[in-house]
Amino acid sequence: MTLAGHWIYWAIVALMMVGLYVLIARENLVKKIMGLNLFQVSVILFYVAVAKVRGGTAPILVEGAGDVVYSNPLPHVLMLTAIVVGVSLTAVGLGLAVRIRAAYGSVEEDELDRLDEADP
Repeated sequence: MTLAGHWIYWAIVALMMVGLYVLIARENLVKKIMGLNLFQVSVILFYVAVAKVRGGTAPILVEGAGDVVYSNPLPHVLMLTAIVVGVSLTAVGLGLAVRIRAAYGSVEEDELDRLDEADP
């Protein structure tokens, strides 16, 4: 299969790099949380794409079935757990950003560093 046949992996890598760039390059805490979300989504998509079995079916045993290719449900179940953890991490991060904004009046990282240095 050619590189063009693996388009999903190229899309995942592009999504991962965008998320990583936003996470590293932005000073706004809310934008950093959104970059982390993009990165998490790309990892989840990668696991689901790797776990896909072409022609595979659900692992339900049926009497009389000949050669059947089964898909492993474990990666999909693990990614459901990762989605729940990602949503809760986002909620906690946004909650902290709201509290930081209420306490310091900003969610810009450089301004928070400046306020922290000025406060003895």
